[in-house]
Amino acid sequence: MKETRGKHAHLPFLQTYQKGEMDVASFYWEIKSGKKGSGRKHGNYINRVGCYADREDLIARGHGNLPSWANDMPANFWSMADKHERSNGAVYHEVVVALPNELSLEQNAELARSYAQEAAGSKPYEYAIHRPVAAIGGCPQPHVHIMVSGRMPDGIERSPEQHFRRYNPTYPELGGCKKDSGGKTRGALAAEVRARKASWAEILNATLEHHGHDARVDPRSNAERGLPPATERHLGPQRTRALDAEGKAMLVARREGRTPRLMAFAGAPHAGALP
Repeated sequence: MKETRGKHAHLPFLQTYQKGEMDVASFYWEIKSGKKGSGRKHGNYINRVGCYADREDLIARGHGNLPSWANDMPANFWSMADKHERSNGAVYHEVVVALPNELSLEQNAELARSYAQEAAGSKPYEYAIHRPVAAIGGCPQPHVHIMVSGRMPDGIERSPEQHFRRYNPTYPELGGCKKDSGGKTRGALAAEVRARKASWAEILNATLEHHGHDARVDPRSNAERGLPPATERHLGPQRTRALDAEGKAMLVARREGRTPRLMAFAGAPHAGALP
């Protein structure tokens, strides 16, 4: 397991396949938010510590932009956010993206590190790469979790308590750090999400091309691409274990046939979605 630091220093998991001349790689991009009290726990989850230590799929992790009082430890930052953030405020936003199996572990680690920096900007963040293996078919499912605080640093030294207070536009030194979502309408936030999703697709396609792969991703829905809206039923751990050898073989064969359908893999509880 690799860890990086510096200034920038089981979830629902989807794959889409499309027939045609171009090889279509896996694409998944999701953004969620975590309510007050969930930051430290979710940090433990993505870092596979505490009650999550038995999950042996952590590949790399890193963090950056933490205030001095956090002592370069994301757990300290999320603990203070859980304690001092407003009761109705989001402690973090999390971006979860699939990483392509076409790339090596090292290439995916660099891609995740670079994207985490871009997703966070100047805001405090941490990320962790997981690489679980599908229960059926044994296919690796590499992906990265990027937890980002909505609080934007402005160069003013604040205590942990003040850091998470409401922003004071007249006297910034008396209030907390401003939130990046402050003053934005629901429509503006939705447009921002669509733009960020499309941006990730561009980054991923450029990376695949750079490393000599023909596969490309497409962030559009099946309907937008003119494909049937077929969805494979989510089995879950219990039904997966109940499948006999023939049933598993049929499911693997259907997936390897790269039919135009949406596949779901089981994982951790879903956090509250952004509006």
